[in-house]
Order: sequence, then C-alpha cells, then structure tokens
Amino acid sequence: MTTLTRVVLGGFGNVGQQLARRMADDASLQITAIAARDKAKARQNAEALGLRVPIIDAADAPDHPGVMVECATYDGFRNVVEPSLAAGRHVIAISVGALAANLDLIDLANRTGATLQIAGGTLPGLDILRAANEGAVESVSLTSHIKPSSLEHEAYIHDNGIDLGPAETGPVPIFDGSARDAARHFPRHFNVAVSLSLAGIGLDRTTVHIRADGTLPGARHTIRVIADSVELEMVSQNFPSPQNNRTSQVVALSILAALRRLSGGLIVGS
Repeated sequence: MTTLTRVVLGGFGNVGQQLARRMADDASLQITAIAARDKAKARQNAEALGLRVPIIDAADAPDHPGVMVECATYDGFRNVVEPSLAAGRHVIAISVGALAANLDLIDLANRTGATLQIAGGTLPGLDILRAANEGAVESVSLTSHIKPSSLEHEAYIHDNGIDLGPAETGPVPIFDGSARDAARHFPRHFNVAVSLSLAGIGLDRTTVHIRADGTLPGARHTIRVIADSVELEMVSQNFPSPQNNRTSQVVALSILAALRRLSGGLIVGS
C-alpha cells in the first residue's frame, strides 16, 4: 500500500521546481504549500507547472501538513527552517553550508524534538563514515574540483587575486584548510563539506582542498577516510542541472530519495 508523504517546499527556485516536476505524477508524494519570499513569482512558476497550492511565508509553514524541504539559498536558510524546527517538525535541508554559521539550529531541534535531516545523496560514503565514527576516526579529507565559472564571482577569489584562467586546461589550487573555513569562504558551494563534517569528525578536523578545474563536466569530490575500522577513498563525478549549471542534477534527486525513506518498508542505509 502506498503511503502518502506530504511536503512543504521551502523555496521555489531551480531545485524546488525540479522537485515539483518530479513529484507531479507520483501518487506517494504531495506538495501542500510553497514558502517563498517572492510570492508572485512563486505563484506564477507553480501555475506554469499546473501546481495550485498555497504560497506562504516560511513562518506559516508549521500550519500546513508535511515535511519542510528547504530548497532556498544560503542567505534564506535560517528564515526558512527555523519556524518549522521551533514547532518540532521534520526538516530536510539542502543549503547545509549555511548550517555551519547557524549551528544553534541543531540545539533548537534537540530542544523541540524536531528532526533536522541532511539529505546526503550528493556525496558518497556518508553511511560508512558514520559507522566508522562509532569507533575511532583519525582523519577525513575532501578534495573538490569545481568548474571555474562556478567560482569566479566568489569574494575569496578576488580578495586573494586568484587567476582562474589556467583552470580551463587543468586544476588550479584555490584553498586548503578546514571545512569550517571552506564553508565560510565558499558558503554557496560547500554544503558537501559541512555534511561530511557532521557525519564524521567535525568542522575543524575535516580538511578541505579546493581546485578550480575547467576540464570536468561538473563538480568532482574525492573523500578519504582513515579510521581504526576502515580506510577508504571514494570519488563522485556530479553532472550539472540543465536548468542551472551551478547546481548538480543529483541535488533534487537526493531530496526525492530522502522523502521516499519516510514511507516505510525497505530502508537501505544506516
């Protein structure tokens, strides 16, 4: 028997609209409301998809049934998720890079009994890292190769006088440091670094290496873990969304996969 999972979309940009398209013909998933800052634009885009649901403020999301799926922006993250967490609701987050600057939201979820879920489908190996972290983990590193066009507008690039030109023919070193600093300097790109850190040994012990690389079709992430129970290296090559080449296609699919786990039945993964 199909179990219906209701969803409130927290944002209706590229990812939110991808989700709406994929959920339209799925009897197990239902959008009950869309929270958006620009309500007129969200209503127009929803109607273009044949979707007629209330367009609301994020503060009103707890009044509508369903899991809050945050698919907003770094800047809008807190405003979108905080009301639902305060109300003890289930939130699935995409803009996890913003969580590094809003760690008190984890405490809020613990106080209210809310669930703050990070959809981990965009990065390999989080299950095995969580398992290894039940023992002793010595080190976790993430090396990310990012297209230069995705980095060229970042203040860090300009402030440090980094020339991205050579990256069109091969990798150019951009940053080496902690996941906390990577999230601070590249808040719109390093959701993956924060997810990895929260699954493992934290923002300060997780190391991040960023390379601009124009030879790849999209972001490529390499994770290395050394622990007493396992040593591993995993690589993911993501492909850009046709609607927005700064977003990986797998982001929206990761949310869909997370929503399907809520329906019960067989669950694969810890």
